[in-house]
Amino acid sequence: MKARMSLLWAVVCLATVLAVTSVGAAAESITVYSSVDEENARKILNAFTEDTGVDVRFVFLSSGPALARIQAEARNPQADVWLGAPSENHVLAKERGLTQPYVSPNAAVLADQFRDPEGYWHSFYMNPMGVAINTQWLNRSGASVPETWADLLKPEYRGQIQMPTPQSSGTAYNLVASLVLMWGEEDAFAYMKKLNANVQTYTQSGTAPSQGVALGQAGVAIQFTPAFLKLMDEGYPLQLVFPAEGVGYEAPAVSIIKGAPNLEGAKKLVDWLLSVEGQNVLSREKTFFFPVHPEAETGEGLPSVSDIPLIEYDAIWAGQQRERLVNRWIDEVLRSN
Repeated sequence: MKARMSLLWAVVCLATVLAVTSVGAAAESITVYSSVDEENARKILNAFTEDTGVDVRFVFLSSGPALARIQAEARNPQADVWLGAPSENHVLAKERGLTQPYVSPNAAVLADQFRDPEGYWHSFYMNPMGVAINTQWLNRSGASVPETWADLLKPEYRGQIQMPTPQSSGTAYNLVASLVLMWGEEDAFAYMKKLNANVQTYTQSGTAPSQGVALGQAGVAIQFTPAFLKLMDEGYPLQLVFPAEGVGYEAPAVSIIKGAPNLEGAKKLVDWLLSVEGQNVLSREKTFFFPVHPEAETGEGLPSVSDIPLIEYDAIWAGQQRERLVNRWIDEVLRSN
């Protein structure tokens, strides 16, 4: 009888341990809506799991669809973290009450433009806007390398430019906002109307133009630089140009979704992304992202930031103006033909 009771007691204890372990494991699992491209999101989040033990389920969504989904799920959040998308999108999420503040202890070293003062979002890398030219097309066509934004209006680029649409892409909206900040709204929209005549297609994804130009489907592509730099590293015939008038940049951010089911895991991800260890993953895994932590490593193949004519980009203003400027772009640029 004693042996049976001992065995029963052991079974009960084992079941209890397994139950507690199961609950602990569930608590250390988060869901992420990622607007970082799938390949690089997987690299970053796998490294996070390896370093912290927190499992991650991620769903890839471009910035527009991601914001729409978070809005639709506001009463019953299905994800813990929104990862990626330029910071102005996170400004908009904050204004709509879709995210919650968390001031990471690792955020103190970040420059002011890379963090929300109340902790609603933190940028974890930076990328400049760039123009890539397929050098094989360039040689065949006899076209010149564009050195300025104005050069892209030349007839030799007609039907040869791919860029994303601001209707769904935070990358494209960043370009719209950057041109407005550089030139003023009226001059910027006058330029975009003229540029529209040379655009072959507006892609839904912010990274799709890089594939088109690399494969020779287009002569020129406009987007942020990581995919260009990666394709150049792989041997594709591309030349990268930063227009002399100046370029904007993205500072993709991370936000914790309001009502996140797994808040502690979400905080761990934010802390890790802003740590030197997390920032060094960007270079180690060849994401071709520029880290924002001043002590982090800069990856091989990245141009010097000092050689890029960056403008003073106001992400908060851009976030506040997004809906109005996108609607104006649809009315006056997309429908101008």
